[in-house]
Amino acid sequence: MSLDLLTYLFIGGSFALYIGIAIWARAGSTKEFYVAGGGVPPLANGMATAADWMSAASFISLAGLVSFIGRDGSAYLMGWTGGYVLLAMLLAPYLRKFGKFTIPDFVGDRYYSKTARLIAIICTIVISFTYVAGQMRGVGIVFSRYLHVDINTGVIIGMAIVFFYAVLGGMKGITYTQVAQYVVLILAFMVPAFFMSMQVTGHFLPQVGLGATLESGMSVLATLDQLSVDLGFAEYTAGKKSTIDIFCLTAALMAGTAGLPHVIVRFFTVPRVKDARTSAGWALIFIAILYTSVPGVAGFGRVNLIQTINGADNAGTEYATMPQWFKNWENAGLLGWNDYNGDGKVQYAAGTAFNGSKGKPAFDGEARGEHGQRAVTNAHADPKAVNGAPFANEVYVDRDIMVLANPEIAQLPNWVIALVAAGAVAAALSTAAGLLLVISTAIAHDLMKTIINPNISEKQELMYARIAAVVAICIAGYFGINPPGFVAQVVALAFGLASSSVFPVLVMGIFNKRMNKEGAIAGMVVGLGSTMAYMIYFTFMGGAKEDLFLGISTGGFGFVGMLLNFIVAYVVSMMTPPPPAEIQEIVENIRVPRGAGTAHAH
Repeated sequence: MSLDLLTYLFIGGSFALYIGIAIWARAGSTKEFYVAGGGVPPLANGMATAADWMSAASFISLAGLVSFIGRDGSAYLMGWTGGYVLLAMLLAPYLRKFGKFTIPDFVGDRYYSKTARLIAIICTIVISFTYVAGQMRGVGIVFSRYLHVDINTGVIIGMAIVFFYAVLGGMKGITYTQVAQYVVLILAFMVPAFFMSMQVTGHFLPQVGLGATLESGMSVLATLDQLSVDLGFAEYTAGKKSTIDIFCLTAALMAGTAGLPHVIVRFFTVPRVKDARTSAGWALIFIAILYTSVPGVAGFGRVNLIQTINGADNAGTEYATMPQWFKNWENAGLLGWNDYNGDGKVQYAAGTAFNGSKGKPAFDGEARGEHGQRAVTNAHADPKAVNGAPFANEVYVDRDIMVLANPEIAQLPNWVIALVAAGAVAAALSTAAGLLLVISTAIAHDLMKTIINPNISEKQELMYARIAAVVAICIAGYFGINPPGFVAQVVALAFGLASSSVFPVLVMGIFNKRMNKEGAIAGMVVGLGSTMAYMIYFTFMGGAKEDLFLGISTGGFGFVGMLLNFIVAYVVSMMTPPPPAEIQEIVENIRVPRGAGTAHAH
């Protein structure tokens, strides 16, 4: 059966499954729309949380990121998994016992302030829109290749699918859809990983593949180091980021993970406080299956890519003999070749490349700035050999295609390629749906119901939630069509914002009885404001690398913003009156491990 037909069957069948589940589990009340009725079993919630968490950045972009930046990619692996430990230990059970629907609900009640609630709503919306932009972009990338449409059309198709099961099903429909999506995406990631590990190393476990010895007698890591040096790149295991930047980035990703609104809301859907912690444990296990495989998949993909393009003798490959996958991705606009020296050979090395397929300058992972911006250079200039490489770079490879292209590069069966396509769509859509629901809830429940018009009926609130979801889908689609960067970069910004704004106010609200509304408001404003200003300046306004604070990249500055939030909140709270006695009693109560506390109606 042809690849196209298999792809249509796999993606079409998965769409039918998701929409069918959404119809079966559609929400009939605000409680079902917001928290799935509060009755989701911990195992199912763990799978749904894992699917909600493992977005396009995890499935599509993370292995590509590690493949291009090597050791520095470990910050993403450690940060994104370690954050679940923080979530399970510091937040999930306590927030579940507090018993509200959303983060702004917690902040508004704990800090007895509509102003604090409003700032929390703003933080939630900013974080969620930043995150969802990467998901919609991921959907567009998948569809552009496998459905033979342009990326913009792919984004629109993704918007339509999300509309059905997010707007109709609410959290109840999304939860059970995400259980199915987890099964699809984990099979789609691990099946080719097993194939590639067996093909490259002779054993099927990708988790230990980097240390495996190849026929040359060298390990996969040593081979990557040698290939990288030969082609003018830095050693794969060397890394370019400073120690302080790696530390800050890892810490920001950990705190950001624990503070992501669409992840936290999942722990309001279980029946008991104990179930919240159990759900976090299951989610960590389900996530670790994929994340422990990423380094191996990244390494295998990098070796295959270089050896396929440059040939065994590293002299390049005749374009006429390049495998079909190269031309497929070239047609999708996510891979490009420009024959600088006119020898008819495709040659890959360090340096800038010109995306001839789209007629615009483009750069590989090494050519990007530390914090994401693309260097301004004359892509038409005569290239010169770099660091002893036999030729300059003629190939542009978008790092977001690596996982999707790996099965084709490794010449795996067509059904594996089609499965990967379905898994990538599942990963992007599952997270996009969760984020869009958080946005609609923040607008309908936290803003409309709680602040603007408390007298609206439940039916009116549900209508506002669905209208808000539709508007959010349209805005998310716009950012998917006009993204501020590649998928993992955009998502990393969302984590920085979450770590600097939401995480501190939740931790202090649970563990510090003395924390008052003045401290919380001041901390959120300073944390979010400083981090946004830093990110905007260095990511979008051309800030110079030498001006970075202590050399900390934009993704890592969320940790600095988090520290500023904690410090300002503490100082201000000590200088202002303590919270009312009943608030301090609530804080004492939520730390006592007794009493389930149902998700309150409103």
